[in-house]
Amino acid sequence: MTRYLPPSLLLLSTAFAAPVWAQTDTEAVLPTVEVSAPRLARELYATPAAVSTIDQDAIAQGQQRVRLDESLNRVPGVFLQNRDNFAQGQRISIRGFGARAPFGVRGITVMVDGIPYTLPDGQAQLDAIDLDSAERIEVIRGPSAVLYGNAAGGVIDITTADGRDNPGTRLRMGAGSDGYQKMALQNGGVQGDWSHHISLTALNVDGYREQSSTEKYLLNAKLRRELGSDRALTAIINLLDNPRSEDPGALNAREVAEGRDQAAPNSLALDAGQTVDQQLIGLQYEDLSAGGGELYLKGFIAQRDFEQQLPFVGSSRLGYQRDYMGASAEYHHEVTLGSLPLNYIVGVDAARQKDDRFRNDVNPQGEVGEPLADETQTATSTGVFAQGYLVLSEPLTLSLGARFDRVDLDVDDDFAADGDQSGQRTFNEWSGSAGLSYRYRPQHQAYINTGTAFETPTFSEFANPAGGGFNPSVEPQKAWNREVGLRGYIEPLALDYDVALFSVRVRDELVPYDEGGRTFYQNAGDTNRDGVELALGWQLADQWRLDSALTLARYEFDEFATPSERFDGNRIPGLPEQTWVNQLTWENLDERFATLETEYVGDLVADNANETSVDSYWLVNLRVGDGWQLSQQTRLSAYVGLRNLLDEEHYSNVRLNGTFGRFYEPAPGRSVYGGVELSF
Repeated sequence: MTRYLPPSLLLLSTAFAAPVWAQTDTEAVLPTVEVSAPRLARELYATPAAVSTIDQDAIAQGQQRVRLDESLNRVPGVFLQNRDNFAQGQRISIRGFGARAPFGVRGITVMVDGIPYTLPDGQAQLDAIDLDSAERIEVIRGPSAVLYGNAAGGVIDITTADGRDNPGTRLRMGAGSDGYQKMALQNGGVQGDWSHHISLTALNVDGYREQSSTEKYLLNAKLRRELGSDRALTAIINLLDNPRSEDPGALNAREVAEGRDQAAPNSLALDAGQTVDQQLIGLQYEDLSAGGGELYLKGFIAQRDFEQQLPFVGSSRLGYQRDYMGASAEYHHEVTLGSLPLNYIVGVDAARQKDDRFRNDVNPQGEVGEPLADETQTATSTGVFAQGYLVLSEPLTLSLGARFDRVDLDVDDDFAADGDQSGQRTFNEWSGSAGLSYRYRPQHQAYINTGTAFETPTFSEFANPAGGGFNPSVEPQKAWNREVGLRGYIEPLALDYDVALFSVRVRDELVPYDEGGRTFYQNAGDTNRDGVELALGWQLADQWRLDSALTLARYEFDEFATPSERFDGNRIPGLPEQTWVNQLTWENLDERFATLETEYVGDLVADNANETSVDSYWLVNLRVGDGWQLSQQTRLSAYVGLRNLLDEEHYSNVRLNGTFGRFYEPAPGRSVYGGVELSF
């Protein structure tokens, strides 16, 4: 299969890339930018890793704030699918990690306010993330197991408001195409040593396709108490009530031609969808003068009730009751090694999930029949880690890190009809990293790093096609990442740039396949992921800015064979090898703005054999807004957004290796949304 970049895209990317190498004699001193996602907070230009930061304006300005792709599509190396099927959830991949997930998130660590939303078995859910209260999102674009452990092929770290920076009350209401309705109420502020922020949101969507409505309610709250100049205690509460998220299922090519907005027949017949109820409470303590360093202690407990009807006849009614808890301790310190400054972090993570799971048979009429599985799944993970940054000279910094993880997975089978399918797997894994940062000018940096990562199969990926318990032939996958990067700011052009070249080798890659409508997993031998990522921000004039994110990559199987087929050299399914997002924004001195966004997604394949191709496409989106000061304390703002302005036919999700040719989940055509916000 020939792979190429469209000529117009290649020419424009080359034109944009050229100024990166320009030399300047006069450099502006920009405000110091710090990143905290690598756990040890560092100035960006001293961090030897590909890290992207999205601030509150990019998260909120003219956005629905419903799905992560609204904020992350301008991050190179990141690809998101499935924005329109809330029952399956968004699929996120970073440099190919996470692409295999039919639902939920795999291979990527998701953190919200220091709490891991990625479970000990490696799976993460995004449905409880409240983007209305998000202040900052940081993305590590590469394996990061040294600081985050299992399933850290990349990291998404979200920080929500605590009331100190943006006090007051805000009421926001939005509506739009396909029955979209949303209301959000927020209040935050500071009183003496106390600060708080509370966010309530309610979402209702009918959906573009049949059987695709959703209803969801979220509460996200923080309460912080200062215990002196250097100590503080923060309580976090996150509640999710999702009484309905329907699943329209995937269509085959004939059904797509007959009607893109229809649901799969079984989705309608079986009323496919899910319900979720989740509660999370966290407590965090910080002491910024503990023994000359900084001490952070964090703990949380969560409970989740989940039930789902999958869109196929048979063993398709499932659910679980989950108890999830964890704790971490980190100590940050700065010492002198000889005459060289050394900043380091040491820490320990521990987490435990316990799922009481069931699965029932469902007949073609949608009647729930006999139980087929009843088991308790328990995953426990513990990890100890250390990482340090040694300043070898003023421009040169060396980074070294190591981590040891133990992951225990247990299945206790209580369903006696098919015999005892209980089992246990234990994994002891080491991870390491090394990096070198060279700040050759105040606002220019070059870096190189390498690191290893591992990823255990989740419980659902350990499912045994021969029966219950663990699939004995499935093993963890291992990754080795190498990366070279440049970032900086070119003052005469008012241009900031971030370029990263990456090469990742994965051994025993986990790959899905369908059997009887149900997804199972196998190890695919070795895979290669190589590419370049480019992010540019160009302040064209005082009121005009252009942001661009380009990814050019190759994702392919190096060695992959089944008893009947070989896929060596084939593309990894579900991943476009070219993506390009541009945002041209005009902003007035007040809240008036307009953003024109173009997004190119290259072609991809839907199956291991590369027999089913999905065409590339362009999307054009537009957002505009304004604000008015009604009184000294009261302000009104409004915004309107147009998605898919040119009414391009494309797919919001492609199901990998789909049974009976059911690969396609069509995306909406042209749609509009808008909202108003009253702040006081």
